[in-house]
Amino acid sequence: MIIAPTVEQLAWQRAQVGVFFHFGVNTFTDREWGDGSESPEVFDPAELDAAQWAQAAVDVGARYVVLTAKHHDGFCLWPTATTDHSVASSPWRGGRGDVVEEVLTACRAAGLEVGLYLSPWDRHDPRYADPEAYDRLYLAQLTELCTRYGQLFELWFDGAGSEGRRYAWDRYMDTARGLQPQAMIFNLGRPTIRWVGNEDGLAADPMRYQVRLDELTENEHRLDPPDTELYLPPECDVSIRPGWFHHAQEEPKATDHLLDIHDRSVGLGANLLLNLPPDRRGLVPENDLAAIGDYRAALAARRPVDGRLTRTGDHRAELALDQPADRVVLAEELGAGQRVTGVQVVDAEHPERVLATAGSVGVSRTLALTGASEVRTLRIDWEGEDADLTAATGLRG
Repeated sequence: MIIAPTVEQLAWQRAQVGVFFHFGVNTFTDREWGDGSESPEVFDPAELDAAQWAQAAVDVGARYVVLTAKHHDGFCLWPTATTDHSVASSPWRGGRGDVVEEVLTACRAAGLEVGLYLSPWDRHDPRYADPEAYDRLYLAQLTELCTRYGQLFELWFDGAGSEGRRYAWDRYMDTARGLQPQAMIFNLGRPTIRWVGNEDGLAADPMRYQVRLDELTENEHRLDPPDTELYLPPECDVSIRPGWFHHAQEEPKATDHLLDIHDRSVGLGANLLLNLPPDRRGLVPENDLAAIGDYRAALAARRPVDGRLTRTGDHRAELALDQPADRVVLAEELGAGQRVTGVQVVDAEHPERVLATAGSVGVSRTLALTGASEVRTLRIDWEGEDADLTAATGLRG
């Protein structure tokens, strides 16, 4: 049986690109994973400018952001009532600041949807040793985040460090669903989206949205049986730098690398979540901004080619282009589930000349065309019961 997505899942998929902001005490201790012993006194981003973060996300082409409200070190970026290990105990803003509030407000003002990451693993709080006490703590933190900061687009649950640990996922999900019913649930509990399976930003080809849970990792942290089949589109998380948190000695990825990541995530029909780690000043660094600019300029150089798409059969269409294209971007109708199981693009005048093939289309599929330098009319054939293409656009450059 083919499973249909929800309206919220489709809206999330059509967003295509998000930005991850990893920020916290690790930014100041030069670590990736804090051990929970860090003093809140180290946290003092004197120049924090959330509007600059939001503009960086806009510049990279994102439509949503996800902020690490609490990473594994247990330090909370909002003034929580659950622990003194938070911004309220830091010198930043005289202990009266709220990073979550500032970032989410700025991002919404920039037209972005907003999401939050809340690590289940907590290396600071002594209550973690008592599962029942910690479940109460985590539920209280989740409730604060779901009630103080408006509508959320995504709630990000990280399984790192939690191997063998049993959390009250049923209560976590009841709270998340009850307070933020429209939010995507990332990967754990009762997920509505899934981790792609690596931190390189690379999706599988062909791209499948409908999967069985036993095909995925971390099933000990999911509530449904392993043989449950669900519509779970993937999110490809990757950092613009080698690390997730800012480290002064690291440099951002080169333009060609970022383009390859884009083509192997968004280009395959997955969402890309690109991490932009702010530095100790509380700013996205200048060289990261330059890398973003070069990457977006390279993408913009792939200019759309004017064309007309005409249906010529149940599973066939022709795209007449005003000039030859190097790539074609396809989209399928997903309201009744993912149905295209194969697609082929040929020269309409010489159909024996195959220009591209793929095993999936999904929300958006970019295909590089081989030997199409003189081709102005493309014939597109696809397979799949009740499958339908909704768009085809040529790109040149």
